[in-house]
Amino acid sequence: MTSDLSSDDHISWSEFLGAVHVPSLLLVCLAVWLHAADSLMVATMLPSIVDEIGGAALVGWSIALYELGSIVTGAASALLVMRHGFRAPMTVAALIFGTGCLLSALSPTMPLMLSGRLLQGLGGGGLVAMGFVAVSVLFPPRYTARAMAAISALWGMSAFTGPLIGGLFVEFASWRWGFVFFGAQAFGLAIWILLRAPVGGRSADAGHAGFPALRLVLLLAAVLFVAIAGIDVQPFQTTLLILAGLAAFLLFLHQDSQASRDTRLLPAAPFDPRRPAGATLSMILALSVATIAITAFGPLMMTAIHGASALIVGYIVACSSIGWTVTALLVSSAPERRDPVLITAGIALVVLSIPAFLYAVPNGPLWLIAVCAFVEGGGFGMAWTFILRRTTALSPPEEAQRIAGALPTVQRFGYALGAAYIGIVANAAGFFEMSTPEEARDVAQVVFLACLPPALLALPGLWGLVRARPERLAYSHLQ
Repeated sequence: MTSDLSSDDHISWSEFLGAVHVPSLLLVCLAVWLHAADSLMVATMLPSIVDEIGGAALVGWSIALYELGSIVTGAASALLVMRHGFRAPMTVAALIFGTGCLLSALSPTMPLMLSGRLLQGLGGGGLVAMGFVAVSVLFPPRYTARAMAAISALWGMSAFTGPLIGGLFVEFASWRWGFVFFGAQAFGLAIWILLRAPVGGRSADAGHAGFPALRLVLLLAAVLFVAIAGIDVQPFQTTLLILAGLAAFLLFLHQDSQASRDTRLLPAAPFDPRRPAGATLSMILALSVATIAITAFGPLMMTAIHGASALIVGYIVACSSIGWTVTALLVSSAPERRDPVLITAGIALVVLSIPAFLYAVPNGPLWLIAVCAFVEGGGFGMAWTFILRRTTALSPPEEAQRIAGALPTVQRFGYALGAAYIGIVANAAGFFEMSTPEEARDVAQVVFLACLPPALLALPGLWGLVRARPERLAYSHLQ
């Protein structure tokens, strides 16, 4: 281990932006932008898409297929980078994303448009996962926090500009041109990566063993089962689908743990809270399940209970991204010795936002819900950069790329699992039968109460991460 966990170096923005790593930062930011803003743009354009080509019954699959593609390619991204460096895998991911955009733009029917969304998910998931890997590999440790803060700021900006771009295309041109707009950016990114991007990231001991197709099929099946469970929520059917998804996921984890180090998709012991990487991934999975409710069901509940307009609801939900951006920028200069404190404080805010939502969503007022969303996002923004920095610093160097690629993949799987879980709870509480504000208020209380157990399950992972020490643990038997 060469990382100095007690570094007190202060990196100013002027120093960071004047460094030779800025081109790499711009490349990573564009990759993240395509993934983040495209999703929000499409959500804004969906009503117009349905009006023109039909397929209202398939609308839920627009999100599910995108997430499915994102999770699967995200899981494979670190391995691809370790074998081939950044240039070839990121170029292919950008080309797949751009092709998906053009396919959606030209689609005369909803099934063909959804095929384009699957390609966008495959490309976008690869781009964002490789972007996280790039931060851990291409930037010196002293620049990591500033790089992550810049990415967080861009992600927060996409919360506003994504819907705005979608609305502008719908209002003044056509939703089809929205897809063309993002497709053109993706092809431009592919050319940039091919001609100018660094080759780095390839691991000398990555090997050339066969590609883990079976494990990716198992992961695909796990996500697909959970996605279907979250779209058409029926208590018995949905429970069986979630169990099938979890079984496929556990089989995927078992197969991955038995694979050689050269072909593993996840770090060793990926959900063991006694190890830094396992503590981090188990914590992220639990928090993703716990925090999806405000995005998945919050808008409808705020409308039903408080009569909020779509615009107000959209910006209340966006307060989470704003909070993430603001706190990430504020704490980005913190030295590594403060990582445990900032991680603990950030995750504590996320966990405390759950009981806050439990009160605020049913009772209001709307500004209080916005504050809760800001606090939740602010907690993530305070902790996220330092979670990545501390986990990679405490783990074996050869695991750094797998950890960076696994973070967004596990997060998105947690969101899919959480949407299905909360869907069952909401259905059982009468979500689809509620007709008065009082009934909606009762459902909201049950939904956010159900978010508390997974939030509490994140605490062992938090404890394991902040209490971990550099490589005194024996990993050798897991390699």
